Amino acid sequence: MAIVKEFKEFAMRGNVVDLAVGVVIGAAFGKIVTSLVTDIVMPPIGLLTGGIDFKDLKIHLKDADVVKKIASVDINIGNFINIVIEFLIIAFCIFMVVKGINSLKKPEVAAVAPEPVPTKEELLLGEIRDLLAKKA
Repeated sequence: MAIVKEFKEFAMRGNVVDLAVGVVIGAAFGKIVTSLVTDIVMPPIGLLTGGIDFKDLKIHLKDADVVKKIASVDINIGNFINIVIEFLIIAFCIFMVVKGINSLKKPEVAAVAPEPVPTKEELLLGEIRDLLAKKA
């Protein structure tokens, strides 16, 4: 029973719930960015590069062997390029969101701390210092 109670306290903390919400929103946002890259960004880039579809861009290493049931060996460089572009777009969008949120926050006014009031001992030591300075 103690483990159940401890797990319930852990799961109901604000950080865990915030993290769960962030993961769900991040997954949905990832689909939007994937569509943005695949459907909007990559076609013009492909057009500028002479109609190359990065998705199908591969470095062929070995042909398939139908008799031995071995698939062809390819390096899917185009898929990697698409994923890098998606990452850059996601990173930029997150940067813009964080920047927007930070601009909405009220600027914190640095409170000027009042000078500390000297203690009786500090006042007494100051007087002793001043007396010794006059004698020297």
